[in-house]
Amino acid sequence: MSQEVRVREEVLLRVRDLSIAFASGRSLLPAVAGIGFQVVAGETLALLGESGCGKSATALALLRLLPAAGRILGGEVSFAGRDLLRLPEAEMRGVRGGGMAMIFQEPATSLNPVLTVGRQLAEVLERHLALSGPLTRARSLELLTAVGIADAERRLGEYPFQLSGGMKQRVMIAIALAGKPRLLIADEPTTALDVTIQAQVLELLRRLQAERAMGMLLISHDLGVVAQMATRVGVMYAGEIVEEAPRQAFFSSPRHPYTQKLFAALPDLARRGGRLETIPGQVPPLSEMPGGCRFAARCAQAWELCRQEAPQWRQVAVGHRVRCHLNDGQGQRPGVVASVVAAAVTVDTLRSSAPALLVVQDLRVHFPIRRGVLQRTVGYVRAVDGVSLELARGQTLALVGESGCGKTTVGKAILQLLAASSGSVQWQGEELGGQSRRALRPLRRRMQMIFQDPFASLNPRLAVGEIIGEGLRALGMRAQRQEHAAAIAAVLQQVGLDQVAAARYPHEFSGGQRQRIAIARALAVQPDLVICDEPTSALDVSVQAQILNLLATLQADLGLAYLFITHNFAVVDHLAHLVAVMYLGRIVERGTVDEVLRSPQHPYTRALLSAVPGPRLDLQPEFIRLPGEIPSPATPPMGCHFHPRCRQASVACRERYPEASTLSRTHSVHCHLYPQPPA
Repeated sequence: MSQEVRVREEVLLRVRDLSIAFASGRSLLPAVAGIGFQVVAGETLALLGESGCGKSATALALLRLLPAAGRILGGEVSFAGRDLLRLPEAEMRGVRGGGMAMIFQEPATSLNPVLTVGRQLAEVLERHLALSGPLTRARSLELLTAVGIADAERRLGEYPFQLSGGMKQRVMIAIALAGKPRLLIADEPTTALDVTIQAQVLELLRRLQAERAMGMLLISHDLGVVAQMATRVGVMYAGEIVEEAPRQAFFSSPRHPYTQKLFAALPDLARRGGRLETIPGQVPPLSEMPGGCRFAARCAQAWELCRQEAPQWRQVAVGHRVRCHLNDGQGQRPGVVASVVAAAVTVDTLRSSAPALLVVQDLRVHFPIRRGVLQRTVGYVRAVDGVSLELARGQTLALVGESGCGKTTVGKAILQLLAASSGSVQWQGEELGGQSRRALRPLRRRMQMIFQDPFASLNPRLAVGEIIGEGLRALGMRAQRQEHAAAIAAVLQQVGLDQVAAARYPHEFSGGQRQRIAIARALAVQPDLVICDEPTSALDVSVQAQILNLLATLQADLGLAYLFITHNFAVVDHLAHLVAVMYLGRIVERGTVDEVLRSPQHPYTRALLSAVPGPRLDLQPEFIRLPGEIPSPATPPMGCHFHPRCRQASVACRERYPEASTLSRTHSVHCHLYPQPPA
């Protein structure tokens, strides 16, 4: 037998009947119920599922890193022939970071803020490889270079706050790999990253895994990431694995109703603008786990047996098993017709004849850089540097680009939450810039914003009714108490929440419900324009589908205009009419959704689209790697800002910024690859 076959068949991790609970007062709430799986050297097992289903708790239990309230009730975790649950803590410390390592979900909170990158790498190298002095430094430099960090010598002396999000995640990977682990646990390793950085990190993990024959346990809720990375896939729901299959079988023929619903909730070109399927209800809380099938309450095909008896594993194909009572093996009970997507709330074709509500011309927002005792201005951060756009009633304009390109600043400057350095923002022909707060007050109710993090943007000390009513009071609307209460009840109903929600507090709701509350707050003052800043980025795919359906319905019913700030191209494709691509404070390409997403012309747009992972195994585009990261807006490159990262850059690109080249009535691009208008 060859070395390659032996490596491939070596089982690194075997988990049997693992059960986890969390203490709550004198009670123990079950979180993970008797799960089992194995990871082979050189392969990736992906655990997929909604938030709260037990994925991260499972990963932490494998390394015995559960929080104080966590309890491992039973089971076996065997790594390289040793049962980790019975190892003395001193030996377990040698396993963590040595035999097994973990990349945590949020690098900003996982890295020690008071230690340099070099010191944090040295801790692992000194403990697990017994290196010291010059050898530690040399190995640290090798690791940073291996994970694609330029100028590694300088980065060793920097602290985490001096690094970008992508670099923090690369440092986390370097630390995880420093002890030469045989098994890597990656808990949502790319959730907080832009698509270009995400693609680079995934490519890096695949390369390092191939070089070292590492096993990998990947935890994710992103089907696109799983499609790119997994060898096998396990689907978790409410503390149980309900389906397990090889990657090809999983993506071509998912069998469990829950898995099928996850796929149906994804925005898809074939249903562009249509109503997405949603999963009613939510994952049951730990204190209310049902006795039968845990998915039965949310399953349209559930029958009496599902509610009475927990299903056992059933083999449906080679290597493919499912925990479900449906007895035809196809994810459907005989005599039950598969559900059909509800009637579409379609995204209308572009209504170019509609008069513009909002006109932005040459908008610039420059923040001064002040230094010294006298705080003298020594330069400017050009966050927004000459943005122009128009938006009509009933239209959705998507503003896309990497973090730091100025998207959110554009939204805040439109709402006059930030003062523009120059340029014009007109609302129905009226200039907003320079107006007093009193003059802006009646206009503010016409324009509202939905923020990225619903929990952070809702006051935890106010009941939902008070949160929604704040805008009404501030703008002098619904002065009478009865009218005020009726308006709050009406807007709650509009976003699909019961009237009793008005008396509850934000922490009592799920993530999707909190985002509905944020939408209700924006709608309460009856706006014409809503600026949506990454409104679905923190949500599971099933909850995302609910929010996208709601936004489409509200636009159809009320004629709302949306400025949709996002980096999720699937959402753009599903909801938007127009797209503007931003890079370093400027729009580099704009057009209809079909023009920009189906026929991108700017090299940056093409690179962004190539980096988007999709759930279709037959439609994985070739990744266009962008060298480096987005430059600082305080020192943008001369000429075209994108030229240092562009494969097609010419001398002209380095010398002058390109004017807009018109490709059609609605499509334009700022690029020297296209004929420039006469001077």
